[in-house]
Amino acid sequence: MAPPMALVVLLSVLTAVLVGCCRSISLSWWFATTLLLMFVAVLLAGRLRKANGVCVLVLGDIGRSPRMQYHALSFARHGIRVHLLGYRGSTPRPEVMEHKMIKVNFLPEGPSMQGGGRLVKYMSKVFAQVVILMYSLLFSIPRTQWILMQTPPGMPAVGVAVVCALIRGSQLIIDWHNYGDTLLALSLGSSHPLVCLYRWYEKTFALLASGHLCVTRAMCTDLQEKWNIRARTMYDRPPAFFQETPLETQNELFSRLAISEAAFDAPGENSTVITERETNGDKIFKRVGRPALIMSSTSWTEDEDFSILLSALEAYEKEKELGVSLPSLLCVITGKGPLKEHYKKEIASKYFKHVTISTPWLRAEDYPLFLGSADLGVCLHNSSSGLDLPMKVVDMFGCALPVCAMNYPCLAELVQHGENGLVFGDSLELAQQLKRLFTGFPSSQEELLRFRKNLKTFQTQRWDENWDKTVVPLLQELGGI
Repeated sequence: MAPPMALVVLLSVLTAVLVGCCRSISLSWWFATTLLLMFVAVLLAGRLRKANGVCVLVLGDIGRSPRMQYHALSFARHGIRVHLLGYRGSTPRPEVMEHKMIKVNFLPEGPSMQGGGRLVKYMSKVFAQVVILMYSLLFSIPRTQWILMQTPPGMPAVGVAVVCALIRGSQLIIDWHNYGDTLLALSLGSSHPLVCLYRWYEKTFALLASGHLCVTRAMCTDLQEKWNIRARTMYDRPPAFFQETPLETQNELFSRLAISEAAFDAPGENSTVITERETNGDKIFKRVGRPALIMSSTSWTEDEDFSILLSALEAYEKEKELGVSLPSLLCVITGKGPLKEHYKKEIASKYFKHVTISTPWLRAEDYPLFLGSADLGVCLHNSSSGLDLPMKVVDMFGCALPVCAMNYPCLAELVQHGENGLVFGDSLELAQQLKRLFTGFPSSQEELLRFRKNLKTFQTQRWDENWDKTVVPLLQELGGI
């Protein structure tokens, strides 16, 4: 049985006193020795306690980190207590916030430095994160058997997690979503000293982790060949609440959105731009002549160029003006991020007669309902490393929503062109695909319906089953579960 912390601290103080009595040392050295021994004793007391549960760590907004929330729910489903550690922002899913086995711990925001160059601000932010993370992992949460962390961002989280896992006797598992240096290189260039430092840092500390997960076979191979890291491929799969949305629920959703988003409003008390309720009955049906509903979600970052979509919509409008049998489009883009205001200004500068663009922020519980109500998903994610997959497409497929997705090397692990969606390389190709899929809509939807049918196979394996097949064996290998 582990000794109480107070007893360990007392023993350290007595040891310091003994040192002071037995050796002729200055008061300042004795005081420093005492503080050091007390600090070591506190850490030792924490390590001597029995490890229990898992810390799921994300150095970002917890509410915008769905994969890590799903990890937390899966651990809890197996009866493992979870400490979910990350920043406050968007509200996490209700299932996470209300679960008795999950405790959400929000990291405090570090001080923002005024003045100084970009490099100075970045390094001061990293230093503040080191202090906050170190304190949170060592003192804010109990000792856990595992630390599961997401990267990127890997700096400084990977190094701090390695040190804290070593101190507390926990096993560190890294879940690779991408390479952090490739994201930083989008704005600084691949040869920038900070990018090179990031690459070295991520590799050096990642090699000290106990286990690794990654999101694609391509990344699994790359980690093995580049850094000799053996990772298990844990594909993103949607939880069961991602599914096609019943008409009644669609009508309720669109009616709520119409209060704040004029794009969803329509004349008539029981109508939205997409759905309509019979005046003297409860039957809901899709409106005659309704627009096709296109959905895209984004973090508004450099790896998604929304000018491609805007150019494609302009080309689509020209085709409709020429008399092609095409519906009007309602294009909904949801998400938060640094480039949102930039693109909102670009959208406002466009003039459309047959295309309406709306950029609402959807609540976590409304997001899957909206995907299950749309006619087509559009993904503009262009992987910085070429090794990750867009989780938004996974969510769309969970709702049997076909996609048009920006093509890059490993995308075929998820999107099979002509089978469950289409891939494009530029705005012209996307415009042609929109025309191809929506000609004669809504009476003619043969290809969209075929894609939906093919997606039924994808829906057979959900997140829970995939987690049990991939993560549970890893935990067993590390001596848990």
